[in-house]
Amino acid sequence: MIQPGFYLLAFRHPFSIIVMLAALAGFWHRYAMQALLQVGSHRIGAGLPAKQLFLATLLLASTSVGAAGKTPANDVTVYPDGRPSANLRLEAKDQGVVLRHGDGPGQCDTLGARDIWAYEDGGTYYMHYDGAGPKGWLACLATSTDLMRWTKKGPVLDFGNPGENDSASASYGVTFFDGREWHMFYLGTPHASPAPDLIPSFPYLTMKARSQSPAGPWIKQREVVPFQCVPNTYYDVTASPGQIIRQGDEHLMFFSAASHDKRGTHRTISIARTKNLNGPWQIDPHPMVSPAEQIENTALYFEPTNQTWFLFTNHIGLEGHEYTDAVWVYWTKDLNRWNAADKAVVLDGRNCRWSRKCIGLPSVVRVGNRLAVLYDAPGGDSKSHMKRDIGLAWLKLPLVPPCEATEQLKAK
Repeated sequence: MIQPGFYLLAFRHPFSIIVMLAALAGFWHRYAMQALLQVGSHRIGAGLPAKQLFLATLLLASTSVGAAGKTPANDVTVYPDGRPSANLRLEAKDQGVVLRHGDGPGQCDTLGARDIWAYEDGGTYYMHYDGAGPKGWLACLATSTDLMRWTKKGPVLDFGNPGENDSASASYGVTFFDGREWHMFYLGTPHASPAPDLIPSFPYLTMKARSQSPAGPWIKQREVVPFQCVPNTYYDVTASPGQIIRQGDEHLMFFSAASHDKRGTHRTISIARTKNLNGPWQIDPHPMVSPAEQIENTALYFEPTNQTWFLFTNHIGLEGHEYTDAVWVYWTKDLNRWNAADKAVVLDGRNCRWSRKCIGLPSVVRVGNRLAVLYDAPGGDSKSHMKRDIGLAWLKLPLVPPCEATEQLKAK
């Protein structure tokens, strides 16, 4: 709905009609936002310098185009098959590549580095990443003290024996410290594409390892089966690990779920629950959001200033074929209730400095008054699974859902 201030400015300043038409097309939105921040204490149109009035007019026009602060349509990616788009943006500031593939110990990442899981302990940052080596993909470790300079340590897991569920890949190692020992839930699969790429293929399974140190060594726990893919469910080809949050005496894992049929693959996030990290998990009967969202993998952050959970995930786009095209974020105040409409784009080809098409899965770590968003990408216009590097972007804290942030600025 067009707001009253829109008409007031047009009446007092006829030239602003032209400005408003441009704003309705989505131009200069960010500059107008900056202007409103500067002049928020003024009454509309009263005693403002011409430049500030010009920019404030832009803001009132452009932010009124969509409800609840949605961005103009020309900033929204529309998909040819009609899969949902994210209409809002919570943009991270991209720093660029911080770890390049190709020089890991024993050629462990000679064909690529991707699918990261980052965590901190005792002032050291640890990053598990999938190293694509000559025998397949394995979870590898790199360490850092600043998230920008990394020391590669090599694989922390090995392939399973023929016939075991991780014989083709033991990758994407998600960790959780329970106060006594470290737990790793990792992705295993007995299938991979032909050499040389050896890309892990369905089914994607959740397997378990343990350690007394965040750096390993990790001991596989073959006897522990957290959960499995189940035929004719929303997780019949993927039930792979995600971030674990403790809530009361229960642990919640936000895992990746997918099913496959003649129409294609349908991906989403769901919750599995347990009170025993070395025991079985119970999967919720329904996913967090509809599989139509086409998302996979999770990294969560809790913002204490507004009591809001933010779930970062990888969106699967479609342009000729499916590929990872963006980092999205969903938000809620209740971990057990999520609204698919409450989402925004964090990183895609518009704000990534070095990869214009493809953006891989995120992992987040708080660093002072900023949130680090680590991700992988192949760079340029590539959409390939291979030869990816690790990038770093930043979000300022506290995090505020973009619809709330827009409403707060309007109120000023």
